[in-house]
Amino acid sequence: MIESAVQRDVRVAIVGSGFGGVGAAIRLHEAGIEDFVVLERANELGGTWRENTYPGCACDVPSHLYSFSFTLNPDWSRFFAPQAEILDYLRRIARERGITDHIVFGADVRTGSWDEEQQRWLIDTTAGMFRAQSVIAAAGPLSEPSIPDIPGLGSFGGKVFHSAQWDHEHDLRGKRVAVIGTGASAAQFVPHVRRQAAQLDVYQRTPGWIVPRGDHAIPSLERGLFHRVPLAQRGLRALIYYALELLVVGLTIDQRVLSLLESVARAHLRRSVRDPALRAKLTPRYRIGCKRIIFSDDYLPALAKPNVEVITTGIESIGEHGIRTVDGWHRPVDTIIFGTGFKVYDAPIARRLSGVGGRTLAEAWEAGGPQAYVGTVVSGFPNLFFLIGPNTALGNNSMINIIEAQLVFVLEALRALDSPDVATLDVHGEVQDRYNVRLQERMRGTVWTEGGCNSWYLAADGTNRLLWPSFSDAFKRRVGRFDLDDFEVAAASGESSLGVELSPAPSTRGA
Repeated sequence: MIESAVQRDVRVAIVGSGFGGVGAAIRLHEAGIEDFVVLERANELGGTWRENTYPGCACDVPSHLYSFSFTLNPDWSRFFAPQAEILDYLRRIARERGITDHIVFGADVRTGSWDEEQQRWLIDTTAGMFRAQSVIAAAGPLSEPSIPDIPGLGSFGGKVFHSAQWDHEHDLRGKRVAVIGTGASAAQFVPHVRRQAAQLDVYQRTPGWIVPRGDHAIPSLERGLFHRVPLAQRGLRALIYYALELLVVGLTIDQRVLSLLESVARAHLRRSVRDPALRAKLTPRYRIGCKRIIFSDDYLPALAKPNVEVITTGIESIGEHGIRTVDGWHRPVDTIIFGTGFKVYDAPIARRLSGVGGRTLAEAWEAGGPQAYVGTVVSGFPNLFFLIGPNTALGNNSMINIIEAQLVFVLEALRALDSPDVATLDVHGEVQDRYNVRLQERMRGTVWTEGGCNSWYLAADGTNRLLWPSFSDAFKRRVGRFDLDDFEVAAASGESSLGVELSPAPSTRGA
């Protein structure tokens, strides 16, 4: 029976221990809420920064933006922080803020179901069964690698891996390597692979806009200043933040503004690639920003090296010894590396969570695609809160700002659940629908829907269910308004199946 299987009752269960999960845990701890658990499928925290360890892996937004506002890091070594430093930052703040003891490692969520009688979430994990009043889903959209279904892939006799599952034991020196995919991850690891491989074939479907990164080491004197005068780092952070916010004007209001950035990218391409034929292959035919903008200093120069070939012909199949393109050409390959991103529209957690009436999140989203109210709550899924949910991603700035904004909303909801008269919160369906209709109206005319490309931002029906179509500050203001009238509210149903009165957790108002 489920009752006998429950190992622990908690007020809040957080799924995932990346930036969203760690941030949520810290904010709960600060609010005086200690009855929570962080469920992490791996054996250490870190989320995407634990999983992605490929050569060259680093942040693609400036380091000073890539930390929580309540715990800045004055010790970033570079303007764009490398993966290891970001992971160390997450581990350090989790330890210093006292939330590591709340993490249950090896707890992969198999199912999470809403029990309407108990008014609780029953969460079955590989570390046991948990029951929670509320769930914060912080797994993030970049957690499940996507590998295309290419005919014959299973017959390949060499080594195959995805960039998010890098095989560091596999020696690439002297190998014939094929990289499939040319997004942000590939732009970081291709220059490193090129230096080891005898031959590197880069299979490109659509060229990306590449803007110079301008990465540089942060001098020790500057880091010392940030330690002594934290306000100096906050000032620099604000300057970078609002400079990047200016890009929103071109992305969402007037695409002509993007012409200047396109000119910068074209000049970078001319400097990096002298061969006209190769340069033509690498020249985008759509507006910058329609696909994710790639910031790199060394990717384009790497593609111009003698041992690198950029292949734009489509792949027909993969055989035991190589790759055949649709023009009939067969290229021998020893190693295939996929840089093909993640399953952002087919996240496994959507199939594992079941709300009112047993309907899964995947079923709820089957018709219209992923939708939520302020990217945080979904009708039919009481007391469930998403971090980096539908239409919260940014095309210009740091997602840490979005996470912090959503946590303000989540904490207000949890405070509402302190009331004896409020046991469940389920956003009204019409409230969610009106919000998403207005959001999609604002999406019209943006570079993501009318920029001339087909990107991973778009669902199968062409709608953009990932990005926020305005300034980050606008999202903060919108998600900062918690209104109980937006929700269907239910009081406690009486006794739990354990035979004890269901009572709210101690109030954290004013904490």
